[in-house]
Amino acid sequence: MHMTVNELDRVIDQSVRPHAEQVDASGEFPKESLAGLAAAGVMGLPMAESVGGGGGELADAVTVIRKVAGACGSTAMIVLMHYTAAAVIDRFGPDEVKKAIATGEHLSTLAFSESGSRSQFWVPLGTARASAPGRVRLDAEKSWITAAGEADTYVWSSQPFAAEGPMTLWLVPGDAAGLSEPGAFDGLGLRGNRSAPVVASRVEVQDDAMLGADGAGLDIALADVLPWFLVLNAAFSVGLMEAVTDETGAHLRSTRLEHLNQSLADTLVARMDHARMRIATDQAAALLTDTLAALAGQRPDALLRVLEVKAAAGEAAALVTDLAMKVCGGAAFRKELGIERRFRDARALRVMAPTSDTLYDFVGRAINGLPLL
Repeated sequence: MHMTVNELDRVIDQSVRPHAEQVDASGEFPKESLAGLAAAGVMGLPMAESVGGGGGELADAVTVIRKVAGACGSTAMIVLMHYTAAAVIDRFGPDEVKKAIATGEHLSTLAFSESGSRSQFWVPLGTARASAPGRVRLDAEKSWITAAGEADTYVWSSQPFAAEGPMTLWLVPGDAAGLSEPGAFDGLGLRGNRSAPVVASRVEVQDDAMLGADGAGLDIALADVLPWFLVLNAAFSVGLMEAVTDETGAHLRSTRLEHLNQSLADTLVARMDHARMRIATDQAAALLTDTLAALAGQRPDALLRVLEVKAAAGEAAALVTDLAMKVCGGAAFRKELGIERRFRDARALRVMAPTSDTLYDFVGRAINGLPLL
């Protein structure tokens, strides 16, 4: 990543943070925030330098998501999904799309989860069939797509076209004929991420829209999608926890009990709960750092760390934001403090596929020598 951390902080302070409250209040898609990040080269980070991208590694993307999540959860989730999709496109996509992503002119996202198989993304029910020479027809009921109706392309999963295997991946234009119009998203948290169901009815793409080999989609998902998605989700959690822990501390130090002539930070119970928040945050951050080291060093425990890190950080985020609501008391229920926004955003991390429970099962299988699927 060519941008320094201080430069990234300035971009976020100028382009993302000023819009965060309004994005949450209205549920509007954060177009201005994303445009600011794109203009600074942040959206093209994962693309290779040979196509004009930032040539960033997963560790660079972690830094970005961690910082953006501290300012606006909705924007961070959109960038997270874009980065994960871009990692696949960088390996298998057409050059024109790679170059468009590199310049920040193209937003992509994943379209994996389906109504019939829910969070079990590795079992797509959507189909891919020949419709004409060189043309493929896609039909599916996607249950949740981040940036639905806003992304330029979807990295789309289906049953194999002709080969054996559990899954095939496609690059589907966001404006393809036959895609349903996504409904508005009115969720508890991440309110601006425009996550919505999308139905594909007789959507036609060229057969060269296939990403990787027919039937090899699950292998690609496990090798390319899952590490980026799980590790960046953990980065999101850590960034959110760091922000809410800092905000809680600022509230404790600035709020006074006048009759005792002391701040809330002077009270034992508040300090202890704030300490628990800091410890949980630091533990999640340490696991995230170790996961990156395990991947970079190709350590034998790298897969285990990848499976652990999203669940550990997501559950920690739920705990830390719950403590923040307790420590800050009635003030935390007011919108202007920002605590309750973090609390709501943190709840989504448990249920995004693969969910915490699914990851616990995967970890249990891994440590007992059983196949993941």
